[in-house]
Amino acid sequence: MGLFGAFRRRRGARGSGKQSSAGGVRGAGSADIDHLDRWAATHRGVEAYVEPRTTVTETTVVLVAHDGEWTRRRIGSLDAAQRFGRKRAIPVYEVARTGYPKRMREYTERQRMLRKKAQRERDAD
Repeated sequence: MGLFGAFRRRRGARGSGKQSSAGGVRGAGSADIDHLDRWAATHRGVEAYVEPRTTVTETTVVLVAHDGEWTRRRIGSLDAAQRFGRKRAIPVYEVARTGYPKRMREYTERQRMLRKKAQRERDAD
């Protein structure tokens, strides 16, 4: 057993960072695609931004709505993301080429400010 073998087994057993039987990263599953389908169907102006595979994470796609709300899930490959987008008439961009849309960053910042405000209100009680 390698130095980190026990850690990998424990982490996989918890369900976070679920790994394949070979110890690699988990690929996209039907639950990931189902989530993306439901999310895209319930939001307006959705665009897809594909993030490349890394040593830790499989290829992922970030769906961004008109207001900047977003979600991220594994997609498997750039080709799979493009098929997903074509099937649903969603434009697909590569993050490495285009970057993330400004509205996504603005949405994230608004959410952060709302969380801080709510925390201050809880602390005041």
